[in-house]
Amino acid sequence: MNIPHNALILVVDGSTMLFLRNQGQGGNLDLVSEAQHQRDDQDGSAPTSGRGGASVHEGDYQQLDENRYAADAADQLRMRALAGDFEALVIIAPPKTLGELRKHLHKEVESRIVMELPKEMTNRPLPDIAAMLTGRSDVAD
Repeated sequence: MNIPHNALILVVDGSTMLFLRNQGQGGNLDLVSEAQHQRDDQDGSAPTSGRGGASVHEGDYQQLDENRYAADAADQLRMRALAGDFEALVIIAPPKTLGELRKHLHKEVESRIVMELPKEMTNRPLPDIAAMLTGRSDVAD
C-alpha cells in the first residue's frame, strides 16, 4: 500500500505511543519521528483483594492500565484529527491494543484510517517499521 505524504503513523502498545510522519512523496516512504510517550508505571500499591475476599490479580490491573493507555491514544488522535493535523492515518498495534483502541476512536479519526496492522512494533527501529509498511519481507517477526 502506498502511504500518503504527510500521513500520521501511530505505533502503539499498552505502554508506548510513537507518532511518526511520512515525509516521503510519490510513493516513497520517509518516516520521521514526531513524538514518543511512555505510560507512567504504577507505584505497586494496588489492592490485592476485593470485596468479599475475591482475589484481584496484578495482571488485571496491568490490563486495565493498558486499556486506559489505548483510550488515551485514541483521545490524542481525536484532538489531532479535529485540529486538522492529519488527513491519513496508519495504526500499528498488537491485536489486543488495536481492538481496545478501536472502541474509543472518534468518527473523524476512523474516517482517516488508511491502514491498520495488528503487530507489535514499538520496540523496533524505524527501518523495520518502514520495511513492514512497504511490504518488504526483510522484517523478522
